[in-house]
Amino acid sequence: MIVNYREKRKRAEAIAADIVARGGSASVVGADLADPESVRGLADGIAAEFGRLDVVVLNASGGLERGAAPGYAMALNRDAQVRLVRVVLPLLPVNGRIVFVTSHQAHFFGRKPVPEEYVPIAASKRAGEDALRAMIPELGARGVGLRVVSGDMIEGTIIVRLLGRRDPGAVAARKGFGELPSVAEFARAVADAATEAGESGRTVYVGGADYLDAARLLPGDAGV
Repeated sequence: MIVNYREKRKRAEAIAADIVARGGSASVVGADLADPESVRGLADGIAAEFGRLDVVVLNASGGLERGAAPGYAMALNRDAQVRLVRVVLPLLPVNGRIVFVTSHQAHFFGRKPVPEEYVPIAASKRAGEDALRAMIPELGARGVGLRVVSGDMIEGTIIVRLLGRRDPGAVAARKGFGELPSVAEFARAVADAATEAGESGRTVYVGGADYLDAARLLPGDAGV
């Protein structure tokens, strides 16, 4: 496994060390996904050292950072995701998989209300998902599948902590519908999405029963 980081190298190294301690193999690499040159360097380094990628998990997200430039959320959550996929696509073999990680508030953006502070992330993550779904025919021509994992607010994540500081009522409102999923529950769903068979474009939902009750799920979608 390759763990990418932009600034938090120690955190990435801790994740890699935990993977190794559990019997796996992992390395870390630093790259800013919003920087095209950095992404190209990331792909070139992976190609030189490993030759291929079997799964790409698109877990980067941003937009609540104070002082972020206008348009930063869209640049990271849509543009950078699509650019990364296009750059690494030649490294993915037949039956390779791309997993896009998102939130219910982004996945259902436009159909369900979201906290005002979260709108830049919700809108840009939804745009990123739409852009990747538009690539399904191109991915399919290479034998590569796309899977989306959408979760309710995940207890213990930085996004929930930041939102809790700025709009504690929004977090409390979500907890009013039941216990929030844990990081471990969400991680299992992401890991399963990387390996389970299924139609490209399928969405796996983690938590948030009220979202699923209010939404008409597409055939092949699943709740966790």
